[in-house]
Amino acid sequence: MLCRRRGLGHGQRRQFAGTFSGMSQKSEVPNFFVYGEPSRVLDVGFLHVETVMDRKTLHFGRVASHKHPSMGQITYWFRGGGRYRIEDETWNFSAPTISFVPSNIIHGFEVDDQSDAIVVSVSDDTLKALASQVDLSLETPTFLTGRPEDPAWQKLGPLLEMVSGEYGERGGQSEKVMLGLIGVVLSLMARLGGSAALPQASPTVALALALRSAIDRHYRSDWPVGRYVELLATTPHLLDKAAREVFGLTIKELLLERRLLEAKRLLMFTIRSVEDVGREVGFEDPAYFSRFFRKRMGEAPAAWRRRNLERSSIGRDIDV
Repeated sequence: MLCRRRGLGHGQRRQFAGTFSGMSQKSEVPNFFVYGEPSRVLDVGFLHVETVMDRKTLHFGRVASHKHPSMGQITYWFRGGGRYRIEDETWNFSAPTISFVPSNIIHGFEVDDQSDAIVVSVSDDTLKALASQVDLSLETPTFLTGRPEDPAWQKLGPLLEMVSGEYGERGGQSEKVMLGLIGVVLSLMARLGGSAALPQASPTVALALALRSAIDRHYRSDWPVGRYVELLATTPHLLDKAAREVFGLTIKELLLERRLLEAKRLLMFTIRSVEDVGREVGFEDPAYFSRFFRKRMGEAPAAWRRRNLERSSIGRDIDV
């Protein structure tokens, strides 16, 4: 895909200005967990923080175009600069620069070995929980740059350093503090320019996002695919094409992944029985729910709950 290269000077603040021309559809664009690691199913509430140069030996400052299927990323460049790509847009940048890239958006960069950034990776389920509490659109990429002496920008650095420090000291066991800080960062990004008018998504992307929203509202009802086709006033072919191109999944797989996500949330954060959890996410037969869960997670729901609660309990004991 031909990229238009633009240099942003200090003080210019821009939201991603691309037209989302079909969200790059090349099948060879790799999916990663974090850069260089194969994509995998994320734990509920997944958070990960590292610096770009923590993986220097993998990329040497040249990160090829890639995407993350189930998480978004905040990247805060506090030193250096280079060239950053989001879909078919390219910017020349220098620190301070910050971006937010949602899941399934193709991105990459080239920087020298003196550059570095804090990268905060947040699972889609966590971002959905944050969406109503922050001022930034979490469906659209944002890319902002500014001057180091700008008071508004001077707030971002300490906040991201706190996120990094908290993660380094406590890992994922400091969720409330981490999410609070991340929420402030996202809202500050909106204040710095990320709340500008959003570009119009391509029809394929718009349809895929509408499908995901509809699934969030109706997955418990066990609707057949045809009901979603009717609701979104489209055709089975177009809806399946949108789901595959944007999310890499069929409509049925998207539905099953959403039911799995909710099941994991309920198992992790409530005391409801396994049978009740199964019914809540649309499985009237407990045995069928158990087979469904085991096939995707490699263990029965009760065993998954026990292991994750034990791990969480160990983490809390260490924090005291």
